[in-house]
Amino acid sequence: MSDLRDRYGIQAVLLLSMAIWGLNVTIVKQLTNSLDPTMIAMLRMLVASATLTTIWLIRRPVLARLDRRQWMGLAACAFLMVYMNQILFTEGMVRTTATNGALIMALSPLASGIIAAIAFGERLGPVRLLGVLLGFVGVAIIILGHAGANLAEMGMGDLLVVAGILSFSSGGAFIQGIARRLDALTISGIIYVMGAMMLIAHTGLWGPGYGGALPGSAWIWFLIIFSGSVSTAIVNLIWNNAIARIGVARAAVFLYWVPVFGGAFAALLLDEHLGWNHLVGLVAVMAGTYLGTRTRNPV
Repeated sequence: MSDLRDRYGIQAVLLLSMAIWGLNVTIVKQLTNSLDPTMIAMLRMLVASATLTTIWLIRRPVLARLDRRQWMGLAACAFLMVYMNQILFTEGMVRTTATNGALIMALSPLASGIIAAIAFGERLGPVRLLGVLLGFVGVAIIILGHAGANLAEMGMGDLLVVAGILSFSSGGAFIQGIARRLDALTISGIIYVMGAMMLIAHTGLWGPGYGGALPGSAWIWFLIIFSGSVSTAIVNLIWNNAIARIGVARAAVFLYWVPVFGGAFAALLLDEHLGWNHLVGLVAVMAGTYLGTRTRNPV
């Protein structure tokens, strides 16, 4: 019974985290109206790195001695989940439509499940696979049922977003292996410090003006700090811990909730209309999440 409560507790925290990530979509969208995408990515990762480093210094977890293989694994996570994901996603969204981008993001659980199955021999099974597909259908109903929604012909932007999803999911598979030897806080801190350094180097290589000018508004700085510290650092810390506890395939099913919450916050903050497709899609996402996270022996 304690295992059951622990499992439901992890799922509740993950659901709250997806709500914060959904809100972060609206925040980042507002930031793109004032800043260059590369500058947004770099500043958010710097704030995330500072936040995780501060938490690590306060808690001071026992730091195990890391061998070269572990350092290489952490560097791979930083490259895939922070540097490549941020570059591919921001550059891709410049070149594609919001409809295409949101629908492609719904492929994350399926990509994570397949990668976990390949990397760790995890068996998806018909029930969990049905949950993945049902969640995908739910998100598709929400997105495509919106008035005026359409799928443009797949182009370079769509391919870049797909590559970003695969990059993030691949990094999650690395974390599942590393988490057997390191705690989630240490993993998250190292990954985001490394990733931020990679983004700084990327900006520097393209010239001092590549990322655009620094923000001058206090409100924009507040959004950057919230997005970097809470939405990125703290929620990703929760995410990495969840991967260590329940595995990347089951945790990834909750990613279906990001566009659901994103649409809800857009309706609340941007006065967008919610229709029948959102209700039907929400039911499908809830069912898909339940099926995708079931275990054979829940008690």
